[in-house]
Amino acid sequence: MLHKKGKSFHRKCAGRISASEYRQAIRSALAQELGGAGSAAKVAIRWTGASERTAKNWMSGSYAPTAEHLIELMRHSDTVLAVVLELAGRGEVMTAGRLKSVRTEVANILRKLDAIFEASDDGRGT
Repeated sequence: MLHKKGKSFHRKCAGRISASEYRQAIRSALAQELGGAGSAAKVAIRWTGASERTAKNWMSGSYAPTAEHLIELMRHSDTVLAVVLELAGRGEVMTAGRLKSVRTEVANILRKLDAIFEASDDGRGT
């Protein structure tokens, strides 16, 4: 039970990341996805609706995005999404999704190749 004197309840979590680790992980993901130049901040602004100063703070690692901005960044950036999942200890989710996507792409390529081979066989009369 919490007292009414302003005491707060702090719980310790195993594997919990620090605010600094979060800021640096997002900074790295944005730099990898968008580069480090001023144009990267402009893209982040377009994606999130954040102010220029806010986006530049993300790029420098001074601050990290709030939940609303983070969701928008994850919507537009697979790199940010992967970093957040990794920080949450759920990196395998992204890996499974990528494998499914690659499998679908390979299946599409094989269908196209089959169509090409069938067309070339039909043209020779075999």
